[in-house]
Amino acid sequence: MTEHPDTVLIIDFGSQVTQLIARRVREAGVYSEIVPFQLAEAAFHRLKPKAVILSGSPASTGDIDSPRAPQAVFDAGIPVLGICYGQMTMCVQLGGRAESSTHREFGRAFVEIQKDCPLFAGIWSEGTRHQVWMSHGDRVMDMPPGFEIFAKSPGAPYAVFGDIARNFYGLMFHPEVVHTTDGARLIHNFVHKVAGLGGDWTMAAFRAKAIEEIRAKVGSGRVICGLSGGVDSSVAAVLIHEAIGEQLTCIFVDHGLLRQNEAEEVVTMFRDHYNIPLVHVEAQDLFIDALEGEVDPEVKRKTIGRLFIETFEAEAKKLGGADFLAQGTLYPDVIESVSFSGGPSVTIKSHHNVGGLPERMNMQLVEPLRELFKDEVRVLGRELGLPEHFVGRQPFPGPGLAIRCPGGVTREKLAILRQADAVYLDEIRKAGLYDAIWQAFAVLLPVQTVGVMGDGRTYEFVCALRAVTSVDGMTADFYPYDMEFLGNTATRIINEVRGINRVVYDVTSKPPGTIEWE
Repeated sequence: MTEHPDTVLIIDFGSQVTQLIARRVREAGVYSEIVPFQLAEAAFHRLKPKAVILSGSPASTGDIDSPRAPQAVFDAGIPVLGICYGQMTMCVQLGGRAESSTHREFGRAFVEIQKDCPLFAGIWSEGTRHQVWMSHGDRVMDMPPGFEIFAKSPGAPYAVFGDIARNFYGLMFHPEVVHTTDGARLIHNFVHKVAGLGGDWTMAAFRAKAIEEIRAKVGSGRVICGLSGGVDSSVAAVLIHEAIGEQLTCIFVDHGLLRQNEAEEVVTMFRDHYNIPLVHVEAQDLFIDALEGEVDPEVKRKTIGRLFIETFEAEAKKLGGADFLAQGTLYPDVIESVSFSGGPSVTIKSHHNVGGLPERMNMQLVEPLRELFKDEVRVLGRELGLPEHFVGRQPFPGPGLAIRCPGGVTREKLAILRQADAVYLDEIRKAGLYDAIWQAFAVLLPVQTVGVMGDGRTYEFVCALRAVTSVDGMTADFYPYDMEFLGNTATRIINEVRGINRVVYDVTSKPPGTIEWE
């Protein structure tokens, strides 16, 4: 990864929301990296961070072999912020005492500010009360030497403590989640007022540095990029093209499972608007013939992945091969590959279009987006001048409409689904709701029901509509449409799409459900 002069190191003890800490630091204009506690010592010496944040954890400091921060963090003379478990381990490692508490706190709580400190500057003042988000069963019993109390809550008498002289602070609550009022501003204060860091993490700066690095890595070599039509691969392709021009060729495999007019949009944008060399492979029959009648979701995914690799490989050989393969790998995938739980990124990416290609084709990888979160990729896309309607697109799965046709996939069902999905998204845009929804799509169910249309009996498919709100896709809630919107949308779909006579709305959250149906 790139070297950044001002880096905040985030040590992950296994919290479910550690990524949010990194996002909040970056929103404050400062670069951050997450490392699991097992690798923290080496990362600390490699990155030479200007500040460290210790994350929460499902562990308790009283557990045998519970995780700890490297002692070097506390000896380096740099600011340290401990969050929840991070506060507990800071307390214990610096000579204080923490233990399991009978008064646990989960959810919203209120802290009362006991004393001003740099962390609160311009946000909270002595004597005021503020909402925060707690999630802990342990608490500080005795503070380490040199520490004092800055805030307390009914279940946490040491809700915020710190040592101003050493710039060490501990919070019992989670400032990174949206439920903590002013949480993002507290993190902003930590990196700017406590650590004294500038705000030089901008997309303009990232773009310039990434272009420099791509040129240095690729030299005079040739790069091929598998375009999926999604935001990540498109932004990666435009960035690489800006760096090396004609040395990049994009290969767009149209597997016949895209949304209405999607293939035409992608080809037009890359050929006409950006003038990027593009091979457009019409492979609809190959893919759909292989999927015809297949009902197992995993077999669908694996079949699509295998055929994509075979098609891509054949087209790359026609071009005379290449030295590098470009991928739109994002930072969450990188984090996952060295995560607290050790989840391998290859598992996450098993159905992604270019999985397995570098080894088969003896190519090196170029992954210019591997330091970015999804929202940052969108910002970079705008910085590069991609059209807003393209940059702001909702996520779309690699296997496309195949996994929105539970039961057997057929050409007829794909055509019906494609049309229903287009009507649904059109209604969402007309209602001004597109940007408020994380992901919205139609699903064609393997169920036919009796209907009455034009005084005649029909026996046609059921269409399910899905729309969710989410921050990162890990958890999601269904979008609360008003009934008028749902009624109007259902009427349009039934009137305009032959083959559907009934529409339902999915109100399942994630968990227990998933966002996609397959």
